[in-house]
Amino acid sequence: MMNKAIYLNTDLCSGCGACAVACMDENDIYPEKGQPSLRRIYQIEEGEFPNASIQYVSASCMHCQDSPCVIGCPTGAMTRDDGGAVAVNKELCIGCHSCALACPFGVPRYDQEGKMQKCDLCKERVEADLEPACVRVCPIGALKFDSVNKVQGEKEFRLAGSIVNAVSTAASSKASKKQKSSS
Repeated sequence: MMNKAIYLNTDLCSGCGACAVACMDENDIYPEKGQPSLRRIYQIEEGEFPNASIQYVSASCMHCQDSPCVIGCPTGAMTRDDGGAVAVNKELCIGCHSCALACPFGVPRYDQEGKMQKCDLCKERVEADLEPACVRVCPIGALKFDSVNKVQGEKEFRLAGSIVNAVSTAASSKASKKQKSSS
């Protein structure tokens, strides 16, 4: 399995929650029984009326390249597989929460036995050449699963597009102000 990653286009995410439900279904998670959700949807509100905006972020384990949770785990329960996914071996997990303290994104969750539980990039699905459940069900394609290089390239392309749009908007605003002042 090659290094792949899940990419979220926050401009497209509608916060519908289909990805979180698919994750719970794929992993047999029952929140009503106190089991932690591995994918969560966050709503970010900015500004005030009439310039308010809402953005949604579908978040789970980022499977970081430097993986602070792997480094911080004292028992070796946290590992990185050949495909780049960060995984937890529940047999080795002692529930010490070192991984939670090390994770900058607050991802680690614990089951009823106090063992760490997290997204494994739907390892079985990916090995069967299928997309992770969350990506497959996203109705508007906000989640994508592709090679790390392609995902990084798409991020850079979107960033470059944002910069071009900002410069273009600033230039047209400046030109508009200049035209109004000369009238």
